[in-house]
Amino acid sequence: MAYNDKHIQIIETAEQLFAKKGYEATTVRDIAGQADVNIAMISYYFGSKEKLLEALFNHRLGSIKMGVESLLKNDFLSPGKKVDILIDEHIERVIHHKGFYKIMLCEQVINKNPVIINLLIEIKKRNAELINKLINDGQKKGVFKKNVDVVLLMSTMLGTVIQVLINQPFYRDFNNLKKMPAKKFEETMQKKLSAHVKKIFKAILTNEG
Repeated sequence: MAYNDKHIQIIETAEQLFAKKGYEATTVRDIAGQADVNIAMISYYFGSKEKLLEALFNHRLGSIKMGVESLLKNDFLSPGKKVDILIDEHIERVIHHKGFYKIMLCEQVINKNPVIINLLIEIKKRNAELINKLINDGQKKGVFKKNVDVVLLMSTMLGTVIQVLINQPFYRDFNNLKKMPAKKFEETMQKKLSAHVKKIFKAILTNEG
């Protein structure tokens, strides 16, 4: 579904509140008040709070599919460069949309909403199939090793990035970075995560690792 500006305004307001208060504790009235729209408009656009949560997941995760499809079609980039871009885009996406990834993690842990869980499974399956094509292309060109477990590979990236971001206070404390300004810390973490994940992928995918 294509979302217009008003849809996106409501979706992103809901995202902020779900991340701050939790999905269960957030009411449609809360969302309407924060988005400066009436409740009837939310009902008209989405039907229910659950459908609004589904729209949020489709809005945030749909762009991943388009990004991978674009990489697959790019004949000017090497398989290795495509993987590097995939990693950088994922890290940037998680850093810039921390609230959404916090919601996604909570929904998977709580596991109370079968619609969202099934939606996540379908989206993960769809994206894994696209990434598998990218890996297969590298294998055909002799750049990547055979028998790569794509699901474990992607889980390594997803888990590493999310765990570091939700444990930022610990990371700051352990590495004596408490006084580093937030913006500088975010930039530092983005670079460190990028280098770390790329090193892992290189070890798994190539003979150079």
